[in-house]
Amino acid sequence: MAKGMILAAGQGTRVRPLTRDLPKPMVPILGKPVMEYLIEHLARHGIHEIMINVAYHHQRIEEYFGDGSKWGVEIGYSYEGIRDHGDILPKPMGSAGGMRRIQDFSGFFDDTTLVLCGDALIDLDITAAIAEHKAQKAIASVVAMEVPMNEVSSYGIVVADASQRILSFQEKPQPQDAKSRLASTGIYIFEPEVLNLVPPRTVYDIGSDLFPKLVADNLPFFVQNRPFHWIDIGKVSDYWSVLQRVIKGEIADMRMPGKEVKPKIWVGLNTSIPWDQVKIEGPVYFGSSVRVEPGATIIGPAWIGHGSVIRSGAKVTHSVIFEYTRIPADMHFNEMIVSRQYCVDRHGETLYSGDDTTHLRWGDSRA
Repeated sequence: MAKGMILAAGQGTRVRPLTRDLPKPMVPILGKPVMEYLIEHLARHGIHEIMINVAYHHQRIEEYFGDGSKWGVEIGYSYEGIRDHGDILPKPMGSAGGMRRIQDFSGFFDDTTLVLCGDALIDLDITAAIAEHKAQKAIASVVAMEVPMNEVSSYGIVVADASQRILSFQEKPQPQDAKSRLASTGIYIFEPEVLNLVPPRTVYDIGSDLFPKLVADNLPFFVQNRPFHWIDIGKVSDYWSVLQRVIKGEIADMRMPGKEVKPKIWVGLNTSIPWDQVKIEGPVYFGSSVRVEPGATIIGPAWIGHGSVIRSGAKVTHSVIFEYTRIPADMHFNEMIVSRQYCVDRHGETLYSGDDTTHLRWGDSRA
């Protein structure tokens, strides 16, 4: 069966502050890192040997996933960094450069390999995609998805002929200039010999460096247009809308944890909620050891992370409260992501705890 490669070395600058002390693949969805869903999905399709390239905050990924045995897979890590005046600093090699580095080290990529970005949710039929790749005798395949013409300027667009052979790429074209509506999803299938085209010990990107070379060399390089859910957390505003969709139950294979105690209201263990003295409209999930005081209001879709406290008179609407966050009495948080240190509105505007220029107050519930 094929092997897996998860790209997880990037810095995630566009989703700050979520990634200030967390690598982007570890950003939580329903209390689980986004990359955990990817690993579960690879395992479902029989891909059990997975390499992950890491750099920024790499310990967070390695400590959580370990050797992969919890998910029935084997995971290896490739750290990308440099020594600078005695310090080790992260220095990503680019998506293709990182794979070439692994290949030069051990020859790991000796079979068809599925390459994924570690920060997107997918429910792609991987088995069918690999079968199509092999039937076309492709050296490389890009999985793409049709997007509306008014959205093409947000994506890398793939231009192909009638046989699905790739002719060119357009990076974020304006709608009037776009030659297709096929957006690359950052999911690729490679044969091992592709990596021979990547120069060793060089920062080299799959999309901007390797793919133009495949086209220029006229190699068997194909696009697949598949219907599937693909949710990319590119910006903080994307993250907010993804969570709203997930909590509403729109995404397959993503089940609310906990116990459903009332229609569309789920709770974890050891919650303290005076049901007859609060106003709660689902869908809402309360993590373990959450305390809600009388007079509080929570309007879903909402997610209240474990150990959080919602004080009397507070109102939380269409928001996500990360673990151990205290929402003070009479505060109203609407369409926000709130953690102990910061809160972000759905458009990506960030406030930090202790900021005197805002009326909003929130804090740490651990003491």
